[in-house]
Amino acid sequence: MPTTKLVAPHELPRDVHHLGDFRATPRLLLIAALAVPVGAVAALVAWALLRLIGIITNAVFYQRFDTRLVAPDGGHAPWYVVLLAPVLGGLVIGVMARYGSEKIRGHGMPEAIEAILLGGGKVQPRVAVLKPVSSAIAIGTGGPFGAEGPIIMTGGAIGSLFAQFLRLTADERKTLLVAGSAAGMAATFNTPFAAVMLAVELLLFEWRPRSYVPVATAVCVATVIRHPMLGDGVLFPVHGALHVTPAADLLCVVTGVVAALLAIVATMLVYAAEDGFRRLPVHWMWWPAIGGIIIGIGGLVVPQALGVGYNIIGAELDGTISLGLVVGILIVKTLIWSLSLGSGTSGGILAPMFMIGGALGALEAHIFPSVGPGFWALVALAGVLGGVMRSPFTGVIFALELTGRFDAVLPMLIGASTAFAISALLLKRSVLTEKIARRGYHLTREYDVDPLEIYFVGEVMSRDILTYRSDLPVSRALELISGTEPDRVESRRQMLYPVVEDTDRLVGVITRTRLETTVHEREGDRLVRELCITTPVVTHADQTLRETANAMATHAIDRMPVVDRADSSRLIGLVSLTMLLEGRVRDVREERALERVLHLRVRARVREPHSPAE
Repeated sequence: MPTTKLVAPHELPRDVHHLGDFRATPRLLLIAALAVPVGAVAALVAWALLRLIGIITNAVFYQRFDTRLVAPDGGHAPWYVVLLAPVLGGLVIGVMARYGSEKIRGHGMPEAIEAILLGGGKVQPRVAVLKPVSSAIAIGTGGPFGAEGPIIMTGGAIGSLFAQFLRLTADERKTLLVAGSAAGMAATFNTPFAAVMLAVELLLFEWRPRSYVPVATAVCVATVIRHPMLGDGVLFPVHGALHVTPAADLLCVVTGVVAALLAIVATMLVYAAEDGFRRLPVHWMWWPAIGGIIIGIGGLVVPQALGVGYNIIGAELDGTISLGLVVGILIVKTLIWSLSLGSGTSGGILAPMFMIGGALGALEAHIFPSVGPGFWALVALAGVLGGVMRSPFTGVIFALELTGRFDAVLPMLIGASTAFAISALLLKRSVLTEKIARRGYHLTREYDVDPLEIYFVGEVMSRDILTYRSDLPVSRALELISGTEPDRVESRRQMLYPVVEDTDRLVGVITRTRLETTVHEREGDRLVRELCITTPVVTHADQTLRETANAMATHAIDRMPVVDRADSSRLIGLVSLTMLLEGRVRDVREERALERVLHLRVRARVREPHSPAE
């Protein structure tokens, strides 16, 4: 049978009305409704965590029972309290990690990311209890950490546990996990917009209504509940007019570069410390206690470096901090935070980055021209966040919501974007993803449109295909693809053969393997319609390559007949997995092929010769 040439591509009707900007289903409303209690509980847990930190700090450094958040009084407490408290706190955390759950070690974000990408959105119930308690102990005994990392892990655990009791998909569990994480973040800092941006830039690994709407719902609920419990004002209010000049904007680039280098140094110190602790001839359970010794020594040198340090961050942002303390914070806080975090203790990274970034900017304020109260501290803070987390939008919005300085949007955007660019160029992974890589996994944080989503089957399918009449004997069908002639070699590669009536009326498909098996069993006189698959998986010319690839993966096939959408019995062509890669090939070509589209043509003006009369 000759090869059948089907309808040409320009004759194919393309109806894209069945496609949309988003693949949203009413089920997202169900998940959004489930996110409401997740956000509420996450807000309550954030409140409880902050109160627990206050209780432990007051008990250790002031010998009193109080739930208020206070700074560890390293300047007035006896030296042995400053030195021993972090050691004892680290020892307790080591015991909790060894006999409770090793997931409580570290700052929580890598564990949350791992549960999202690799764990199907499942978190152990014990983590929901042990993580906030261990973090409160670490911070309350003087650890230079923040509460945001633990609340991300704890809020995520709440969302995950809630989802595990319901009949949901893995993607829906991941969404509720992230909803709990972002809700806890928003409740801790009163930064709902930044919490949503953190979810989008760092945790969701997608941009879809099915995940964004539930996360935004949980964040809004948590923020509303937070206000009567913890207040609705900005955490670090800064007042005073700013006088931003073009020269100041240009210096923001310098601030971004320096912030990126600081972020890189801090990240490298964390994992250099982790490598150093691994070489110690002691069990990792003892590492947090050794890290506590480092914290205690740092506290004896610069007591203000201990704890969360909200009061120091506020002083940096309003310009009331002294130069000596700025230098001390910049050096000591960076060292004790990175080295102790490398020991595997429990604590977050955002508040330390606020303090370190603010200290960098406060130092620059003594060098750069004056713009306004806390201006350079604010720009450097956003830059350090952009460099450490590689989430520049989150860094800018966090700084905005923490201070209310919306008149500094452009300078912060310049600083954070510069820091992000330098960090991405010089450092392969961030402090958030290096730990995941060290466990043998890889993730990418780049987002782009899937090229398989913008090309159609009709653009890559084959129209010159071999088809069999339904009344053709199997032996004759096999003969048509045997031999070494060029046309037969191409037919052999086809592997899947549509069975038709009246040239293009599809009745089924048959594989080359089935033909060979039937002939081998000496049943070659049977007709192909008796052996063909009468209900094949089909696709349409106006279907995207992505949907077709999903169908192939679902049904474990690598070739599909293409039929008319209006008439499913009319065969149009055949598409294979190799053809689907054409979308990827075009994407690679657009990324790598260099070409000049426009050309400047300079035409020389030819002067006419003068006539003799002239």
